[in-house]
This record gives sequence, structure tokens and C-alpha cells, in this order.
Amino acid sequence: MAIPEKVTLVEVGPRDGFQLEPKIIPTDLKLEMITRLAASGLKYIQVASFVNPRRVPQMADADDLVRRLPQMPSVTFFGLALNAVGVERAWLSGLKCIEVSISASDAHSRRNAGLSYASALREGENMASIAAAAGMTVTASVQCAFGCVFEGEISMSRVLDAARMFTAAGVARLTLADTTGMGTPPAVERMLREFDTANLDLPVGLHLHDTRGLGLVNAAVGLRCGVSFFDTALGGMGGCPFVPGAAGNIATEDTAYLMSAMGVETGVDWKAVASCTRRLSAFLGRDLPGKLYRMA
Repeated sequence: MAIPEKVTLVEVGPRDGFQLEPKIIPTDLKLEMITRLAASGLKYIQVASFVNPRRVPQMADADDLVRRLPQMPSVTFFGLALNAVGVERAWLSGLKCIEVSISASDAHSRRNAGLSYASALREGENMASIAAAAGMTVTASVQCAFGCVFEGEISMSRVLDAARMFTAAGVARLTLADTTGMGTPPAVERMLREFDTANLDLPVGLHLHDTRGLGLVNAAVGLRCGVSFFDTALGGMGGCPFVPGAAGNIATEDTAYLMSAMGVETGVDWKAVASCTRRLSAFLGRDLPGKLYRMA
């Protein structure tokens, strides 16, 4: 398959990147980062997850944050929900777009959402239905698509079953998430070839973590398989609060640089993103996993 001429980087730093930080990031600083990230050329920004604040304290301000977002018609701000309550909170906050997410791993699903895989499938369909009925644009993701530290290898049939459910539910696009960073280049290629064969008629993207140092390699493989949108996070922030040792996402600035080096347009000024990363690194008082922000 031909490499796309242009890809979309979906910034998930304000949600996936911030959620693990023990030092609470003030809402004003979150808004500053979101505004600056949008100004860098990012058109899709995941701003918060609507989850239990007792489990993820960093997201306790999600509703207030959304109400204070800047008016930027060219940028899609969206949230993440793991259950119907989260979808309803997102809608009440004023968001027009929501990502609904379930895990292909039974063990991870029980830890992350309190649901078995079978129950998560039903909840995923329910979430998509509620969001669509509310007039929201609905996207979806399947967590642990490339493996799970609790279960090991995940059956491809589970991932495809979730994808078929979301396709039938009418979501706009689907993201395959390497939540625990277990994906390898051959595994990513096999999965994408399988999805191509399945003819789901649904755009498929990648959410890659760099736990084992293969994040950008897997992104390059995805690109060569025709993937045209990738979740990224400024500075390579992120992980999973319920997966021990999970590293961050592929860094937005590093991914934008990689795509440019491969002749692929992103519309993102990686140096502007790197500036955001330096600001956040200074606030947190530590280095972040990304590479290029130290050089720009």
C-alpha cells in the first residue's frame, strides 16, 4: 500500500499524557498548553477523560476545563469515555466529539473499567449509541490491541470483534491502541493487513506507546501500511494508570519530525510543540521521554 502524502497527528497529551502525573497540573496551565498545541497546527486534541476522579485525580477538572476551552472552529476538541456515565458527562460539558474506548484484554478491562471483555463489548455499543443520539461525533478505540502485560498475546479475533461492533455502531474512525507497548513491527503489520482484508470500511489509526523503544518504528510500519492518523502526546508523556511500567506515547514533536523526514505532511510545527514540552517539563521539574524538545 502506498504511503499517504498527508497524515493527521491526534494530540492526546492533555488526557493520556497528563493523567498519570502525581503533581496536579492547574486548569489554567492545561488550557495554555491546549491553546498553544492548537496554534502549532494540531487539529484534533483530546483534552480530558471523563472518569472517576478518585481513580484519576488529574482529570477531576474535566467538566470545568471543557467549558473554558478557547473557541477555535478549525480544531476538534474531544474527550474520552469508558462508560455511559462518562459519555453523558462529556455531552453535558458541551463537547461535540467523544472517543469511546474498550479493551480487548479481559484482565485489563476489569482493572481499567471494571468490566469483562464481553460486558465491555456491550458497553461500547451502548456508549456509541448514547453519544450518537446526543448528536455527538463518535470515534472509538480498542485498547491492548497488540498485547497485554496481564494476559500476554491478545487474540486478533477479539480485536476484530470489537472493530465490527464499533463499525456497526457507526463510529467515524477506529484507533488500535498499543496500551502496554507490546507491539512489534511484524505484529503491527499483521494486524493492519488483517484489517485491510476484513473490509470494515472504517478508517483505522494507531495509538502507540514506547514502552520497549519501538514506538516510532511501529509508526513507520503503520505509515507504510497506509495508516493516515496517529495518536501522539507532547514530550512522549503518558502511559496507563493500571498497567505497571507502561511508558508514554510516541512524542508529537518526534513523530512530526519523522513524518517530515519521510516526505509526509502533518501541518504541525514540531518546534512549536517542543516549546510546549519545555514549558511543561519546567513545571513538572523533570525531563520528559521525548527527544527533540531538548534540541529545538
